[in-house]
Amino acid sequence: MMKKLNFIISLLLFSILTFAKSPLDGLVNNSLLQNANISLLVRDVATNTTVCEYHSKNSVVPASTMKLVTTATALELLGADFRFQTRLEVDGKVTADGVLNGNLYIRGGGDPTLGSEKLGDTTFLVKWVEAIKNRGIRKINGRVIADAGLFDDEGVNPKWTWEDMGNYYAAGIYGISYLDNTYRLVLRSGSVGTTPTVLRVVPEIANLKIDNRLMSSSISFDSAYFYGAPHSDYRTVIGEIPANRAEFVTKGDIPNPALLLAQHFSDRLIQNDVAVRDLPTDSIDRASERTTIYTHDSPPLSEIITETNVRSNNLYAECVFKYLALQNKAVATNAEAVQVIKAFWKSKGLSVDQLFMYDGSGLSPSDAVSAQFFVELLSYMQTKSLNKDVFFRSLPVAGENGTLKSFLLKTPLQGKVHAKSGTISRVKSYAGYIDNKGKQLVFALLINNPNGSSKAVTRKMEEFLLQVSVGIK
Repeated sequence: MMKKLNFIISLLLFSILTFAKSPLDGLVNNSLLQNANISLLVRDVATNTTVCEYHSKNSVVPASTMKLVTTATALELLGADFRFQTRLEVDGKVTADGVLNGNLYIRGGGDPTLGSEKLGDTTFLVKWVEAIKNRGIRKINGRVIADAGLFDDEGVNPKWTWEDMGNYYAAGIYGISYLDNTYRLVLRSGSVGTTPTVLRVVPEIANLKIDNRLMSSSISFDSAYFYGAPHSDYRTVIGEIPANRAEFVTKGDIPNPALLLAQHFSDRLIQNDVAVRDLPTDSIDRASERTTIYTHDSPPLSEIITETNVRSNNLYAECVFKYLALQNKAVATNAEAVQVIKAFWKSKGLSVDQLFMYDGSGLSPSDAVSAQFFVELLSYMQTKSLNKDVFFRSLPVAGENGTLKSFLLKTPLQGKVHAKSGTISRVKSYAGYIDNKGKQLVFALLINNPNGSSKAVTRKMEEFLLQVSVGIK
């Protein structure tokens, strides 16, 4: 009897969803989205037939769903096993008694994982010191020099907004990254309305000046913002942090990660009985002839793109993006990276005229992509790519992990949607795959300028995907 009752309830629910109004009507005619810019496409992967479509060729701001473009392209051009390489080099001879008459260089290879808490080896400097001592070097008659010249010197993308620059999630992009290019500002806050006290910066950064304009507030979350230009030692921090905290941590971007790494490596050498005559620097004599004495490999690209997509790691995305420019054997600039990406997907028949790309992470509000382009890319990766499985596994799973941990939680689609989300001011987007009833749908749903809150828009998007999945036969 109970089974029969459950069947009747399910049938009634299906009828309501199917006949009262279509999933598309329920989405676009909702008061939250009546004035929004929407680009939507749902397609059956196996048959390549359209299930649902709305302004699918319109390019709108994608936010972090742009990482799908970056990571898919990197897999196709570099391969899942690709590793960034950082080299230790010398420009002089080592004498029989262990004296390097020259400098020791750190040649950056674009690796975003050096010392990274997210993925990298946080003890790598120990190995570097061992490598130097194993070469018989006991004294350096020169200095440790950081060479970050693989990438251009721009640091921060000019298409990012001013309010993002200086914050950890918009950290500068350089040929050498270190410690996620992030420092922690540790504060003590007092009563509401008072100025918190700066206790320390971790790691300690020489010459860093903090203009503290924070206020203690009744809020329970971090609402501090850092402002500062690349390579500048001056940072202004404004906003609010919770009151009456003995220690509260907020994060900003390291102004010059390459120099900080050179300083830490030089200090570590000295601590381990390798004398270094001169102070470290990031000033390079590019005419010098160098010999590689040690190579540090990053984790494989398959792991890096998983971190990029699951946690929506902007730094990782931007380093991968800028490295792609080197496929043109040119200086690694944002513009060159875009050229490489568009040329590749154009060669695969995708609608690249619907792709307006200025960065690899989607942080720029100038980015714009159509739902059609996303669906074409996702379909290609699922049906034609040799990296199909690696790419699919790199995506967050609805209701289970990463940025989708709360999305579709405790619904029939929990665990059945592999997708990338995107969120910035007035933007909410999802693109990925729905696996249900033995079938797979590929979808992209991008919404700009809704009337309601991000949370309310997310609920409406969940409702739409649930209704679409009900219609799978």
